[in-house]
Amino acid sequence: MKLSARIAAPAAALVLAGLTATACAPQTSDTGAKGDEKTGTLRVWLFQEVGNKPKEKVVDAAVADFGKAHKGAKVEIEYIPVETRAQRVKAAFNDPKSAPDLIEYGNTDTAGYVKDGGLADITPEFGAWADAKDTDPTAKQSVTVGGKIYGAPLFVGVRALYYRTDVFKDLGIEAPKSQAELISTAKKIHKKKPGLYGLAVGGAYTYGAMPFIWANGGELADGDGTYKAAVNSAKARKGIAAYTSLFGDANCPAAKCAAMGGNATVTAFASGKAAMAIGGDFSHAAVEAGTVKGKYAVVPLPGVAEGSIAPAFAGGNNIGVLKSSKHRTLAVDLMKSLTGKRTQAKMFDAMGFLPTYTDVRAAVAKKQPFVEPFVRTLGAGAKFVPASPAWGQIDSSLILPTMFQEIVSGRKDVATASDDAAKKMDAAFADAG
Repeated sequence: MKLSARIAAPAAALVLAGLTATACAPQTSDTGAKGDEKTGTLRVWLFQEVGNKPKEKVVDAAVADFGKAHKGAKVEIEYIPVETRAQRVKAAFNDPKSAPDLIEYGNTDTAGYVKDGGLADITPEFGAWADAKDTDPTAKQSVTVGGKIYGAPLFVGVRALYYRTDVFKDLGIEAPKSQAELISTAKKIHKKKPGLYGLAVGGAYTYGAMPFIWANGGELADGDGTYKAAVNSAKARKGIAAYTSLFGDANCPAAKCAAMGGNATVTAFASGKAAMAIGGDFSHAAVEAGTVKGKYAVVPLPGVAEGSIAPAFAGGNNIGVLKSSKHRTLAVDLMKSLTGKRTQAKMFDAMGFLPTYTDVRAAVAKKQPFVEPFVRTLGAGAKFVPASPAWGQIDSSLILPTMFQEIVSGRKDVATASDDAAKKMDAAFADAG
């Protein structure tokens, strides 16, 4: 499950930006509610953030707005620990009588939750909602399965290139404008300054590696509904080779970097151990709290062609109505209040979560300049993982990190490792149906 992209989180919590829930609920026979009550109490589960009070204030305001328009309805908000999310959601799907009416969930879990019969199809209501017309296409894709809408995006998170302005000035170099220049610059920096990683990379940093595959024209999988792995295609292999070329004594030694994830790479940058790192908009606060404060800048991660932007993974969270809710109409209206433009603008101010509406995002970028490279990245065309319930298994099984680690350790070449990864992915796709 792709969890919160937290600008407000400390470095130790950054790992949450790429986690996946591993315990999705089994297919239930009938989670559909009977009736559509227009009064009563709505129960909502939202994720407990690191420093949750600002989020609570924004949510309380949205609930108050909802209450003004729905006098006969009450709302109970429960902030659930991230660590127990999988068990809680599984239990809710299996026992509709005790389930909440709405849940916040990671956007990579949409397909799995739909397959499990947990989320309600709200396609008509979403289509008629005025705010929805300005939803970013990739964010909309994250709530779409089989052409139907199963929730509303709450926020989106993407990654870009953080770099040390003092180091670049000292060496007389500029921010790289192409993927090849990124790689050569990283190696040049490490050669001139052996105590620094040129670019901090991680063998377990799946979401940092994906842009290299996509920038070279590769895909994780091909298909629509039914998927077949594509990580072993010629174009994907070019991207894998580019990313894994950054491991070794010339930049980021495999012995230290092969096991690193996104959290560790951002921590390396924030603590002054790397001249560059691929970090999210949600990494900003952690970097600001580090020793590099005032000595760094951010630009979009460059693509293959000079001046191009590599496609980034569009992470984030959504809010959906459970199929078992007895208050469908009220629940959808509350979902709109919790995810609408007004609330997302407030949530950015409170938590730093990047809005999913293009117009709201443009407005916050003017208020906070650090957002601009991430907005440019989204505008250039971010990408998403296959909309398959198999993705949770693929992610939790560490299929892609294993592939990268086998290559950087020298145990397998790119062709063999990508073929093996593709076989494992195809098995997961087949099991998911």
